[in-house]
Amino acid sequence: MSACKHLLHLVKHGGIRGCVRRHVTTWSPVGAAFNAKPHRRLDLFEKSGLFGVPELSSPAGFQGATQKALRDTQRLVDTACSCSPGVQTVEAFDQLSDGLCKVADLADFVKVAHPDPAYREAAEKTCVEIGTVVEKLNTNVELCKSLKNLLDNPDIVAQLDPDTKRVAELFMFDFEISGIHLDEKLRKEAVALHVKLLDLNNEFLVGSHMPNRIARSVIPEHLHLHFAQEGSFIQVGGLHADSPDDLVREIAYRIYLYPNADLMECLEELLKCRNKLAKLVGYESYAHRALKGTMAKTPGDVLSLLSPVICTLFLSNSIELMPWDHPFFSGVLRAERYNIEPSLYSPYFSLGACMEGLNNLFSQLYGVSLMSEHPSAGEVWSDDVRKLAVVHETEGLLGYIYCDFFHRADKPHQDCHFTIRGGRWCQETGQYQLPVVVLMLSLPHPTKSAPTLLTPGMMENLFHEMGHAMHSMLGRTRYQHVTGTRCATDFAEVPSILMEYFATDYRVVSQQIIFSPPLPESMVARLCESKKVCGAADTQLQIFYAVLDQIYHGKPQNRSTTDILKEMQQNFYGLPYIPNTAWQLRFSHLIGYGAKYYSYLMSRAVASMVWRQCFVQDPLNRDMGERYRREMLAHGGAKEPMLMVEGNTPCSRWGIPSLFFLLGPINSYQCQKCTGSHALCTFKQNVFFFNYLEQ
Repeated sequence: MSACKHLLHLVKHGGIRGCVRRHVTTWSPVGAAFNAKPHRRLDLFEKSGLFGVPELSSPAGFQGATQKALRDTQRLVDTACSCSPGVQTVEAFDQLSDGLCKVADLADFVKVAHPDPAYREAAEKTCVEIGTVVEKLNTNVELCKSLKNLLDNPDIVAQLDPDTKRVAELFMFDFEISGIHLDEKLRKEAVALHVKLLDLNNEFLVGSHMPNRIARSVIPEHLHLHFAQEGSFIQVGGLHADSPDDLVREIAYRIYLYPNADLMECLEELLKCRNKLAKLVGYESYAHRALKGTMAKTPGDVLSLLSPVICTLFLSNSIELMPWDHPFFSGVLRAERYNIEPSLYSPYFSLGACMEGLNNLFSQLYGVSLMSEHPSAGEVWSDDVRKLAVVHETEGLLGYIYCDFFHRADKPHQDCHFTIRGGRWCQETGQYQLPVVVLMLSLPHPTKSAPTLLTPGMMENLFHEMGHAMHSMLGRTRYQHVTGTRCATDFAEVPSILMEYFATDYRVVSQQIIFSPPLPESMVARLCESKKVCGAADTQLQIFYAVLDQIYHGKPQNRSTTDILKEMQQNFYGLPYIPNTAWQLRFSHLIGYGAKYYSYLMSRAVASMVWRQCFVQDPLNRDMGERYRREMLAHGGAKEPMLMVEGNTPCSRWGIPSLFFLLGPINSYQCQKCTGSHALCTFKQNVFFFNYLEQ
């Protein structure tokens, strides 16, 4: 039975609707909150601003919140500069950072996610204003001197607890990479470059997600229905990589990646500006500056980390695929070999069921429950946003997660975790400041008759992002500067990637099922096995991105970013470069992960080792869950990541496993139906695509 017929059969015979109705009374409040359309009660007296911030009940409130933060900043700068060197100095620095981050981080989310353009514009102005102040503070000589007086005094340092000492060193590190050692003229130049980069970063980030358009007359009429239409134009806002139509995939690839001259100029200027800043503050390249505080440390170490995998993943030049073919044929091959068409799985995975599964998992591992709460009027930016309180069985309320899960117009089509407020111990109140985060997905809405159904890929993404959220929730750091995901970039993805292992383990997945009959274990086994197919191809693509990122941020090449892309694609990926395309203009990770895109590969290596050592025998083991929280999650960035990794994985050069171990054996495949004359069979016959990741 085909996937479509299978789904129609389920609907016709009550396989979806019947199961939902039959089990709705067994859903917890969490499951019910996500499996039905929200019913907002009319709040006549209960009024609030975004995230409960009173000032943010209107766009104009951002200016008031910004001014208040800046007044508090000046007061705390005075405190930090005048107090005697000691713990109170670090506390003043952290309060200073917290006050600015609470406004800037919130604005950073609102500027990309709020449906009201007025809110987005106001938030963007706040980001620029706060960002400018931060860069000025990072070159404030008097402020730096107060911290230096502390760190240069061995007697005082000896009295500091480890967390306070590390946070003090991290603040000093921020001064050093910002150019505090320069004379006044050069410090001002460094600040000006930072401010310019704020504008360039935003311009590139916005442009990288904008659709391209082409005259309708150029596209065959029977294909118009696959694309958005705007008058006499066709809009292409993505690659349509899953389309079974070869021509649709090719058209989307060529148009979506067609070079935009303004955005190209923006990227070129951004890279030049980053390099100039790095040189100004004393680094060989921007990559050297960006990697200084990571596990990898230097660009040379990043390339050494990737080199053995690059050699193993050599791709034969005989392959006959085009770049737009790989994602589609990978999916076809996985489905053909393991019968894992997404529509076969979706009826088992309603969003509410998956959220209940996560709730059960966190309860068993950490003693934590997710509890649905009703937000106040004005607290959320869209009626379909759900609010969860995260509550520990003995510690009480740990924080809040806002779940912005559903598709809407003008919302970025990307899965993200945003820190809105970091956790910290507040000396001034004697209480812990609870963390607040947002998880953003782009899922279809539930209907009156059926909940939102997830594909296995959607479910895995949900688990991934929830891994970030729990990193924020389960941390209990003294200082917000190192709370949750505020840690080394190449360590920050470990908790989220680890959650992907839980998402494909039958012992975990079986807890999520509310449908009848239960999901067969064989289906989960096939899903796990299918992930190994084309794993090396996926890894090679990630290596190509990582190497390209390193080259862009290394020594200036004196050639266009497209010329660099073409060479790197030929050397490290193997599928041909298509003339008049510029994939790098869609590489939005260049902003948040500039020179650090390799972090996904390194984090995957660490996460794999944590899974094997702690959870593969029993993914629901409470002792292991507590150990994982105690030794890794709880510290955020307050502990050197290498120390956490070395305490949980075998040592190697960096204290982590080489990426080489990620490669599994070659698993060749011969199509029995033809001689391999067409693209799919050529794809199947090339052994490169059957090296796979060990799970």
